[in-house]
Amino acid sequence: MKQKVQSVLKSDFIKKFFVYGIGQGFNLITPLLVVPYIVSVCGEEGYGKIGVGMALAFFIMVFIDYGSEIVGVKDVAVNRDSNEKLESIFITTYAAKFILLLGMLLLVSVAFYFIPYFSKEKALFFLSLSMVIGQFINPTWFLQGIENFKWITILNILSKVIYLIGVFLFLKKPGDYIYSNLIWGIGMIVANGIAWFYIFYNHSFSFSNLKKTEVEKIIRHNFSIFSSQIFVSLQMYSPIVLISFFGSNTMAGQYKIVDQIIVIFKTYLLLFFNFVYPRVCYLLDKSKREALRFWKVYNGLNGVFVITSMLLIALFSFKIVAYFNPKGIKEISDLLKIAILIPIFQSISIPLKQLVLGSNKQRQYVKTVMIITIISLVIIVIITPFYNVLGVFFALIATEIITAAIFYNLIKKDLFVRTS
Repeated sequence: MKQKVQSVLKSDFIKKFFVYGIGQGFNLITPLLVVPYIVSVCGEEGYGKIGVGMALAFFIMVFIDYGSEIVGVKDVAVNRDSNEKLESIFITTYAAKFILLLGMLLLVSVAFYFIPYFSKEKALFFLSLSMVIGQFINPTWFLQGIENFKWITILNILSKVIYLIGVFLFLKKPGDYIYSNLIWGIGMIVANGIAWFYIFYNHSFSFSNLKKTEVEKIIRHNFSIFSSQIFVSLQMYSPIVLISFFGSNTMAGQYKIVDQIIVIFKTYLLLFFNFVYPRVCYLLDKSKREALRFWKVYNGLNGVFVITSMLLIALFSFKIVAYFNPKGIKEISDLLKIAILIPIFQSISIPLKQLVLGSNKQRQYVKTVMIITIISLVIIVIITPFYNVLGVFFALIATEIITAAIFYNLIKKDLFVRTS
């Protein structure tokens, strides 16, 4: 084990991870710098509204990504040595994403105007769509596939620096909460735009080779994995919307404060998934034994880090919550002690997800995610009026436990039993 750990620390792959980690560190640290300021200026209610607008934007992004963060990454990783195939993947994916972007912008615009719940805050929601446009441009999925983590780091740092400067310059009074997500979106558009043009010209891509049939094919082919991602995003982003709808924006603000703390590690786990997933796919295509060895070492070390971090957060929960300047520090601190279980169980379920998808079990994955998400949302809707935010966290913890158990059952015969 000692030799394995030493070889991991000295590998070129871990050097790439540290480069990648610098950029992701900005993603994780930036909210910690701005949230106390936003809460002090806009209050818990205003911060709750910002969280709802952001959750809606992230949910819409799933329709724009259309599975590219999974299928696209895998296709690029497998075909990384053929520039011709990379061009086809790149231009076809963006053509499909553009069609989906136009359709979603039209659909949500109608919803924001005519559905009362949305129309009350339509200025916030419309400005939040800048984040959706930024995600449309986002070429991170392509950079992940070719393992160019330097450029991922550059675009992450640039977008967050723009967001930081913008928040402190333009949020001066409670009503300015409507501009928070716009500033985030502008940072995404600028940074992702620079990275997109770098890829396009560095690889000499051209849209003149675009084929309509290929666009139609990718829309049909990615539909199943896209369907599963809808349910994943519902599971991630719907709780704050449901809390706001069945409770209040103040309760949504409390949830958002707790979530902002644990989301650092939830986001870290998803980013770790994005970092390791291309290599897992590549190795599974070559050797299951080698893929499992790689998977166990990296995800095992990562799990130890997450568990240790969560225990420290529980120990200092009161001081951590106090940093965000909320009113009910003790109440939110108690919620945080429960919520830390979510990243712990995600450190198990997300690595298992790598193996499920890398083993081409997309159909089983989609079915599992759909069922689990529906159950989770039903539980949240039923218990939120009675147990408020606490009930939501219990529902999310139960969801992660069940998901991990099902994922393990899907791949144990193909991978673990055979290699034991």
